[in-house]
Amino acid sequence: MASQFPNRAKAPLALIVEDDADLRELGAALLEETDLRVIECENAEQAMAVLAREGDNVALVFADIRLPGLLDGVDLAKRIKAVWPHISIVVTSGYGPEQPLPQNVIYLPKPWLALDVLVQAERAAAWMQRAQRAV
Repeated sequence: MASQFPNRAKAPLALIVEDDADLRELGAALLEETDLRVIECENAEQAMAVLAREGDNVALVFADIRLPGLLDGVDLAKRIKAVWPHISIVVTSGYGPEQPLPQNVIYLPKPWLALDVLVQAERAAAWMQRAQRAV
């Protein structure tokens, strides 16, 4: 399949926010198979710093619910939806969400299936492509 974004440097971003280095690397390797450029973050605070710089270019955030630091994955999703409502968000955990998720946030239980992650990434990339064409 041809890339939706021929200039890879201008392709939208996917953030993977996961404190487990092995899972973060696995998720990043998977997302790198899509049209999205990937940035890895160990916690929500790192993700918020990237979003502060690149929020308009982010198509997808794939985040663990249980994260070290001040914000967990659900808190991160709430903040993202408030400031960057265009961003697709997928949260994941082996325990399930302990609080309601914001509207349009997808939950994938761990262990997640690669195909499920790829489907969400492709949807986010396609949405960004349509949004860029409309501008």
